[in-house]
Amino acid sequence: MFSQSEENYIKAMYHLTADSKNGISTNSIAKKLETKASSVTDMVKKLSDKKVVVYKKYQGVTLTDFGKKIAANIIRKHRLWEVFLVDTLNFSWDEVHEVAEQLEHIKSPKLINELDAFLGYPKRDPHGDPIPDKEGNLQMIEKSLLSTLKENERGVCVGVDDSSSEFLRFLDKQGISLGKEIKVLDKEPFDGSLVIEMEGKTFSVSNKIANNLYIQKQ
Repeated sequence: MFSQSEENYIKAMYHLTADSKNGISTNSIAKKLETKASSVTDMVKKLSDKKVVVYKKYQGVTLTDFGKKIAANIIRKHRLWEVFLVDTLNFSWDEVHEVAEQLEHIKSPKLINELDAFLGYPKRDPHGDPIPDKEGNLQMIEKSLLSTLKENERGVCVGVDDSSSEFLRFLDKQGISLGKEIKVLDKEPFDGSLVIEMEGKTFSVSNKIANNLYIQKQ
């Protein structure tokens, strides 16, 4: 059994590992969790004793296979609760993250397995992120950032890189959501902004937006 704080560290390290082929630094963990590097060092020692991570000086922290399985289970719970909140309790996709952050620490495997079955074994959460199965396996899909599409290329919106409430509410205002087809009509060399077409409407999006929207090319 792990404490809520330990689980938060394990999940953070799992996400950081996805962005790095090498070990992750204690400074990057501290930055992600908005805490002190000294606190990270103390936690890494605890998790090392529990065989969750391996820490080597100058090489950083890596999750063990056991650690990866623990992390995938936490993420599975988080994303299943997000689906439940949206599909069953009518939360909007910008409201669910903070609530799921609390619910992900529930320990009962039976509850989570029954929740998974109740929801029909969903593969993706409301933000398009894959949901690990109970063995910790992820079903990935090929996707590209909208910013990488060329003129006249098109694709379906399948996810977001920034899942903050502010960004999701902005997308709602623009009518951009998962499953919508987007075509790039023009690309501005100066600032990387795009003119896109979606459902017969044409409008511009900034490079920042384009760098936070995932597209599956058609």
